[in-house]
Amino acid sequence: MTQPYEGRTALVTGASVGIGRAIAEELLEQGAHVLAVSRRPTGIDHPRLTDLCADLSDPAATAALADTLRARGDVDILVNNAGIVRNTPLEDVSEQEFDTFVNLHMRAALLLAQAVVPGMKTRGFGRIVNMSTRAIVGLQNRTVYAGTKAALIAMTRTWALEFGPFGVTVNAIAPGPVLTDMLTADFPEESEKAAKLAASLPTRRLGRADDIQRATLFFTDPRNSWVTGQTLFVCGGASLGASVAL
Repeated sequence: MTQPYEGRTALVTGASVGIGRAIAEELLEQGAHVLAVSRRPTGIDHPRLTDLCADLSDPAATAALADTLRARGDVDILVNNAGIVRNTPLEDVSEQEFDTFVNLHMRAALLLAQAVVPGMKTRGFGRIVNMSTRAIVGLQNRTVYAGTKAALIAMTRTWALEFGPFGVTVNAIAPGPVLTDMLTADFPEESEKAAKLAASLPTRRLGRADDIQRATLFFTDPRNSWVTGQTLFVCGGASLGASVAL
């Protein structure tokens, strides 16, 4: 039986670790060709994976990558996953931090979408998934993180309106606390802090990369053509209240 992703080319940013890596590996499993974008090679040994190393917080590097993708013209699926988070009170937010978050979360998503959407429209098929965060509903000390990730949702809804007539769907995912390197740097997996954080969630556990990976695969599935402009909170219920122990 032909796999639905067979013959499709997917671009995943932030693909070397955590959620991005899980998404890239599952897309390979499903038969897609994967262009993996990260600051360093993924180390994934697979004939259908191509590493494209770029620092997406650098506008020049992002523009160069966009040119490469525009010349290829073959990207059917775009997963804007690359991101960072910092715990910074408003008074301490620097212009440099602001620029870094805008460049990585907003500028990169926009430039990469601009590069791949013309090919999607020509082929009459495309899937874009933007990775946001449950912090958009409120989380202290996350001004530029939450702000730029909320902007991704606004962009998602706008692009869904623009590209829907061409067979291109655009959706967003808003993860909660997921056991990746970014989280465990502050909440070691077996620590009391991690246990307290898990206990504060309705599901009483922290997320895993595969929780987000499965949601992403739903949105990117070529068979799911009637869902667009949506944001799915995959957060263990963290978006339901303000009592999360972060």
